[in-house]
Amino acid sequence: MNRTRENTIPMPVRYLINTVLISLLVFGSTAFVNGGGVSGYITKVLMVIGINIILAVSLNVATGYLGQLPLGHAGFMAVGAYTGGIFLKAVNADQATGISYALMVIAALLLSGLLAAVFGVIIGIPALRLRGDYLAIITLGFGEIIRVVLTNIDEVLGFKLTYGASGLKRIPKITSYFNVLVCVVLTCLVIHMVMKSRHGRAILAIRENEIAAESCGVRTTYYKVMAFTLSAFFAGVAGCLYAGYLGSLQPTTFGFMKSIEILVMVVLGGMGSMFGSVLSAITLTALPEALRAFEDYRMVAYSLVLVLVMIFKPTGLMGQYDFSMSRILERFVGFTRRFGKKEG
Repeated sequence: MNRTRENTIPMPVRYLINTVLISLLVFGSTAFVNGGGVSGYITKVLMVIGINIILAVSLNVATGYLGQLPLGHAGFMAVGAYTGGIFLKAVNADQATGISYALMVIAALLLSGLLAAVFGVIIGIPALRLRGDYLAIITLGFGEIIRVVLTNIDEVLGFKLTYGASGLKRIPKITSYFNVLVCVVLTCLVIHMVMKSRHGRAILAIRENEIAAESCGVRTTYYKVMAFTLSAFFAGVAGCLYAGYLGSLQPTTFGFMKSIEILVMVVLGGMGSMFGSVLSAITLTALPEALRAFEDYRMVAYSLVLVLVMIFKPTGLMGQYDFSMSRILERFVGFTRRFGKKEG
């Protein structure tokens, strides 16, 4: 016990160290990328990786931490993407500069996330009363409804809003490496803080045994909807970044296979592991690009990697392990102290 206490780093020092390291990561890597340290192609791949990290980490809240199986995550992403795209076009964000441009980008991200969260509440209240296959089917249906509505809503409204099957075009390209990285950091930070709070413990209790959690006073419906809404919010933010990255949107992009693609990232990384979701999002986004030289065989190799991981590591790459800088620093402090005593 004494050794453990000696190695423990005070909480304010942990926060300071983490803040410094995150700041170095964000501003240092941004300066490196903007300074021409990598090609434009690599920068675009890094931006897509960041968007996929947000999608995987956010889905992990509902799938890994809550223990449910939603298959409509692409629907929330679509809501955020079209909300952000329509807003950015309406305010002519590409004509703004300085503070006004930054405020428009922040407003677009928040508006996209909030509207997706509203849809998360609307679908979550009835859907989360179901479990397993039934929940998967109803959320799958929701995702398909969103896609069909985006395709046909202009005919109902009588004016152009989403531009139907032809797609929403000429969206201001507001997505950059910097704002993607900032959104990734904030997404991971917020979800980490929620899961370390009493709300997070309640969500984990529901995953382990919903009946036991309810008998102990945990408001299961409230926390299930809360987790679902949090997941939908960040999916909407990722959708807005995606719209600002591509500059055009097609309803077919947000079909069933997109939801499956995000779910594969979560399962491959490890259900309930944020670090695993980050690692798998990086791997599954970069691997097809790395294999692009083998055009005829790259999807075969991609699929083979997934099969091998599921055979030899069925719990995912990281299981339920989560990375902790504080834990690494405490081990380092303990090691240096033991080494110092031996030297003395």
